[in-house]
Amino acid sequence: MFDRIATGWELSKQSFRVLRSDKELVLFPLFSGVACLLVLASFAVPLWSTPWFREGLETKELNHDPIAYVILFAFYVINYFVIVFFNAALVSCALKRMAGENPTVTYGLQQAAGRLPQIAAWAVVSGTVGLILKMIESKSDKIGQLVTSLIGAGWAIATYFVVPILVVEHAGPLEALKRSTSLMRRTWGETLAGKMGVGLIVFAAMLPGAAAIMLGMSAGGASGQPILAGVGVAVGVVWILGVSLISAAVQSILLTALYLYAAEGTTPPQFDPSLLQGAFGSKR
Repeated sequence: MFDRIATGWELSKQSFRVLRSDKELVLFPLFSGVACLLVLASFAVPLWSTPWFREGLETKELNHDPIAYVILFAFYVINYFVIVFFNAALVSCALKRMAGENPTVTYGLQQAAGRLPQIAAWAVVSGTVGLILKMIESKSDKIGQLVTSLIGAGWAIATYFVVPILVVEHAGPLEALKRSTSLMRRTWGETLAGKMGVGLIVFAAMLPGAAAIMLGMSAGGASGQPILAGVGVAVGVVWILGVSLISAAVQSILLTALYLYAAEGTTPPQFDPSLLQGAFGSKR
């Protein structure tokens, strides 16, 4: 286990180095986050004064209203479409960089646009699964909610490789799910280790931001200067958001490298072959 964590740590550091070579890749998580906020606003603002919105805030349930479920399904599909689109753009750029070429943001967006049918189909599937889980959760007690959480976690694991499969293999949603499940079944230990490696680095990187927030609030409260507290909180929040964007880009880069080796046996030149061979060689 410790060997896998060490491998994941090293793979994460190499993914960070790829991002340093193409710093513009961090724009894709930024675009995705802004677009998701716009999607949320486009649904929340018109629904603000409706009974579905008010009852949802009060009960945290949909009250089994078919119209509410239709609205939620539309929100899920559009939101998933946005997320997958920009992830596909980032993965496309990462693939180009790993092939020794210099990608641009425009290139990534064009590649993602070329996969619109696959992305849209996958968004519908993801939206359907999300809606089903929400319906189960809204009808179940705490045990049912726990089961729903476990099903959701299993779905996230099974679909881990879907985005690069959509980009590289032009697969439909069912084929992409089957292929992703197959790859994850063979490489789940190393994939988990890689995610843990990124998680450890991200956790350490977020500590200064959290410290800035706590120190700002503490110093501002002790001195009675709300401006000081506001500055500390603002600096901390900006720091944490920046780390979040970087970590999202790094995770997509790592995903791309893991996919290339797991699916094609190709070692990207930016990564240590011994790490990937040690991680996957015994299973290939």
